[in-house]
Amino acid sequence: MTTLIAEDIVARPVSVRRAYRFELVKLVSQWRVRLLVLACWIAPGLFVAGVSEQSTLPSDTLFGRWMHATGWAGPLVILGFAGTWALPLLTSVVAGDVFAVEDRLGTWRHLLVAVRSPRRIFVAKVLAGLTVILVLVAGLACSSAVGGLASVGNQPLVGLDGHLLAPSDAAGRVLLAWTAALAPALALAAIGLLGSVALGRSPTGLLLPPVVALGTQVAQMLPLPVAVRLALPGYAFVSWNGLFTSPAQLTPLLIGVAVSLVWAVLATVLAFLLFLRRDFTNLAYDGAGRRGLTVGLLPLAGLTALSVAVIAVAVPSTGIQRDKVQRSLATAFAHLYRMQTDQLHRPAVTEAQLRASAACTKSDGQAAQEGPGNDWRCVVTWHLPGAAVAGTAIYQLDIGSDGRFVADGDGPKEVNGYFLVRTETGDAPNPLWQFDGDVDLLDTTSKG
Repeated sequence: MTTLIAEDIVARPVSVRRAYRFELVKLVSQWRVRLLVLACWIAPGLFVAGVSEQSTLPSDTLFGRWMHATGWAGPLVILGFAGTWALPLLTSVVAGDVFAVEDRLGTWRHLLVAVRSPRRIFVAKVLAGLTVILVLVAGLACSSAVGGLASVGNQPLVGLDGHLLAPSDAAGRVLLAWTAALAPALALAAIGLLGSVALGRSPTGLLLPPVVALGTQVAQMLPLPVAVRLALPGYAFVSWNGLFTSPAQLTPLLIGVAVSLVWAVLATVLAFLLFLRRDFTNLAYDGAGRRGLTVGLLPLAGLTALSVAVIAVAVPSTGIQRDKVQRSLATAFAHLYRMQTDQLHRPAVTEAQLRASAACTKSDGQAAQEGPGNDWRCVVTWHLPGAAVAGTAIYQLDIGSDGRFVADGDGPKEVNGYFLVRTETGDAPNPLWQFDGDVDLLDTTSKG
């Protein structure tokens, strides 16, 4: 009888489901998390709707100049902002403090007694943090889409090469872009988990996701080799642009997503190993010290070096070269010229009839004709059926290190000299005055 009673009272670990529910309730009960959820589900929609009604648009942001034309531009403007600022901060608040808060409050002993399994505690905390992050990202995407569609409407979207995306196609690509952005967000969240475990009660863990995000953003602005650029965990925050060209530039996007997911898995595993090795009986525990540096930082540095080597060998790249700039500019111009033709109710013309081409020089031919910079000058030439003389237009290009460029019209005034064109229904934005484009950094472009 004594043996049976002893067996009946043996403590068993709490199930992962119950522990997950407990951790999720703890997270959602925090006022700052509730405020973030509310802000993510309301603020983007109000912002997009408000900006879409203004006379001045954020034309310096990708797709910002099209916020008057279609509701699908708003979610992409918000995505650009989220990848730069919002998502690093959100992952910091949620994942960067999920373990450290127990150290500051001294509640590890109570949690261990309640759950009776460090492994299940770790899994429950990770799943709870992941759930909240997914809710926050979904709020940003859904709110901005609803705000844009409600204020502007379900209109076609102009892609980065000037071609027109039907509303259904635009909706699918916007969804894919936000889905792809989840990968680097998860990588930042995993880095936050690692910092929260390794640094103990120190609030420094909260700073790791924003610091890593800022570092990768600075690196993307530098003239780094393409392999290094693709090997950084935040590249998917940039490479979603390739979804809005025809054909879609899928290879950089897939590489960026894969690298981010590998970072997320490795950082989470490292956090798990550190968590299992910590001494929960030490009330003065203040981080893993040198072991945190060895187990946490060095493997991630090794992963970066390995990623650079693999990408450099497996993916051929040429970066930004003159012939690719000329092709991208001529393609975008031809598509947008047809749009302007429709606006002005001129006789329809096809890209094949236009035979648009571009001749570009960098630094007036005094420097290497490749690489980023705001010193590209291009002359676009096209032909109209029945016209004896070819048309020409001048553009000044500012090309970023990631391949995105802004083409600014410099005449003639009848084509690209003014921001507005006069149509039968009133003044409308001139699509040829200033537009965005994208140069594929790789040698090959996936068809999609």
